[in-house]
Amino acid sequence: MSESVRNMFSAISQKYDLMNSLITIGLHKKWRKKAVALSNPEKGNFILDCAAGTGDFAFEYKKIVGDEGKVIAVDFSPEMLKILSAKSKNLNLPVEYYEQDVSSLSFPDNYFDIASIGFGVRNFDGPVKSLTEISRTLKNNGKIIILETGQPDKIIRFFYKIYSALFIKPLGKIISDDRMAYNYLVNTASSFPYGNKFIELMKNTKSISDCKYHKLFLGVAYIYTGVIRK
Repeated sequence: MSESVRNMFSAISQKYDLMNSLITIGLHKKWRKKAVALSNPEKGNFILDCAAGTGDFAFEYKKIVGDEGKVIAVDFSPEMLKILSAKSKNLNLPVEYYEQDVSSLSFPDNYFDIASIGFGVRNFDGPVKSLTEISRTLKNNGKIIILETGQPDKIIRFFYKIYSALFIKPLGKIISDDRMAYNYLVNTASSFPYGNKFIELMKNTKSISDCKYHKLFLGVAYIYTGVIRK
């Protein structure tokens, strides 16, 4: 990932959780829980949470896999990981975390049962390359679960664009004092592939199959699931 994107996320790290809640009207927490449930984790599983941010996905998994399992979170922003570390202690949910780029992970082949990515794929320099690298670390028949932005159905798309322009961007400036960051987030969300086009992107890895998507809130976000075949 580019240094400019890394610096941007580090700059907004302190307000990232608040902005997520405001922008999604708190729905992102419900969406993550649904995504975790769709991946059907079990006690003792090993989980890799990529582009982990402040750890919300990782903590949901840790509640399920227990002490017998392991959750490892990776992110390219050290500032995000500092917040993840503090939340881990406050929640008493021990999660390992490492500053890594998902295009070049340090973990061995066939190590994890499940990999998750929450609102991160559109920030990857090469989505297919990064998804292929993540797949390498998953066991055969392992699962990958992705929560990503989309575009709402045509009926409400016009109103969603107005909402983004008049609410999300100004709010980002007010709360985080970084208008550029939330312009970037809104712009990438509107231009990134979603639905069947994102499914094609997953299939291009040649290692992810059984790809499906689940539309959330009329298409504002999507959950994608896939199974690793080696």
